[in-house]
Amino acid sequence: MPLLTDDERAHALCDLDGWTEQSSGKAIRRVFRCADFAQAFAFMTRIAPEAEKANHHPDWSNSWNRVDIRLTTHSVGGVTEKDVALAKVIDALARQLALPPSGD
Repeated sequence: MPLLTDDERAHALCDLDGWTEQSSGKAIRRVFRCADFAQAFAFMTRIAPEAEKANHHPDWSNSWNRVDIRLTTHSVGGVTEKDVALAKVIDALARQLALPPSGD
C-alpha cells in the first residue's frame, strides 16, 4: 500500500471532520469527547470490530470521556488510503452515537 502524497493527504483531510496531520504527515489524529466514560468505552467497542475487519488497528487511548485516535500504516511508515478509510468509518460511528462534530 503506497503512502499518500502531501497533496493526497491534504485532500483527504478536507473530507475528514476534525482530523489533523501529525508527525510531519506520518499520521492523522482526532480526539473525540463523549458524554462520559461509558459512551467513550462504547465508542471504542464499536470501532474495534471495524478495525479488525479492515485488518488496520488504531493507536488510541481513553481517559474518562476522551478517546484519542491516531492512524498510521506502520508497515510503510505513514498515511495510506487504509488510514483514510478507517477514519471515515470512525467518523460514521461517531455520528451514529451523536458525538460532537469537532475534536480536541
